[in-house]
Amino acid sequence: MPEESRRAVPSALPDADVITSDVPGSFPHGVMCERHPALIRKVADAFPYPPRIRARLAALREEATAGVIAPLAGDAHDLRAWRAWGVADHVGTTWTQAPFLWAESYFYRRLLGALGYFDPGPWRGVDPFAPFKRAELRSAEAADETAALDSLSDLSPRERDQALLRSSLWGNRADLSFQVGGGGTGDAVSGLVADDSARLWELLDTRAGGRVCLVADNAGRELLPDLVLADTLLTTDRAREVVLHVKPGPYYVSDATMADVLDCLRHLREAGGAAERIGTRSWRAMEQGRLRVRAHAFSCAPLPYRDMPADLFEEFASASVTLMKGDLNYRRLVGDRHWPATTPFAAVTAYFPGPVAALRTLKSDAVTGVDQATVDELDATGEAWRTSGTHALVQLAGA
Repeated sequence: MPEESRRAVPSALPDADVITSDVPGSFPHGVMCERHPALIRKVADAFPYPPRIRARLAALREEATAGVIAPLAGDAHDLRAWRAWGVADHVGTTWTQAPFLWAESYFYRRLLGALGYFDPGPWRGVDPFAPFKRAELRSAEAADETAALDSLSDLSPRERDQALLRSSLWGNRADLSFQVGGGGTGDAVSGLVADDSARLWELLDTRAGGRVCLVADNAGRELLPDLVLADTLLTTDRAREVVLHVKPGPYYVSDATMADVLDCLRHLREAGGAAERIGTRSWRAMEQGRLRVRAHAFSCAPLPYRDMPADLFEEFASASVTLMKGDLNYRRLVGDRHWPATTPFAAVTAYFPGPVAALRTLKSDAVTGVDQATVDELDATGEAWRTSGTHALVQLAGA
């Protein structure tokens, strides 16, 4: 498909402003002005960083709260990429004036730079978020999650599919032990603002034996059910190959990297029972090339998927379906804009090169594909349903 064709925005879409963080009291404003400074303090407390790194962290915290966006160093390894990603358009402006998606990504790039992640020396390549992600894997909740896998054999195939999908969808809010334990999935189902899960399973059955791309979101307890879902797709022959997309480096605190995939596989293999069997199969599938891990540089780009490079476009085009996990991937998939919530998901994602499904817990403002009656009902509650993490969606387009 010609480049200009796949980049074009359908003219039928409504006007929707790009989300920024310049409105006091808004969710993006809270992230930029409160959450990011707090994160810098939390990271500083997690490691015995030397004075020079602590000074850089203090300077970044000051810049993020009261200053303007500073450029990358002239010798930064990724300066060319960030120039292509529009850094010159925002340097010298306040953090809250820049598009929220861009500013968040640039903040994490600057945080890694301040920590010496890219520099020669002992702190090179040290994931500043690793202690938080690994602590989650050691938690009692993670133990319950893996133990619950033993109960999957008590469910019918369709019930098992749905339990695994719900667990992957909700992450650590409604884990697998909740899904297969008493009481069923009523609470989780009632929180769905859109649900194309039946259509998704039908597509996976119809296109069985192809490649499934699974674009991961968070590590820890949220990556565990993603790996279990990938194992299910492989063992039921719905997929000949699963390509698991992760971040090439630390990003957004909890986003999954290759190191996190390996930590989760070891966790499963050491858990005993069904979890151990799944972990062993997944390990073997990786050795055989049936479970492949991809860490594309664009995964950390501050841009929507509409602007993906050609090689990534071609990979998604080759998939029977691409599963986009989590909030950040959703924002990049539909564009981080103030869409009317009833804007059709299929129209916003029409540029995507093949069938694409979003599995997302709502934790930010961008949302599409919700029917008007549901929007009216949710808005009438007065709750921040778009950002609270209490609601979720399963959406499918291009099939």
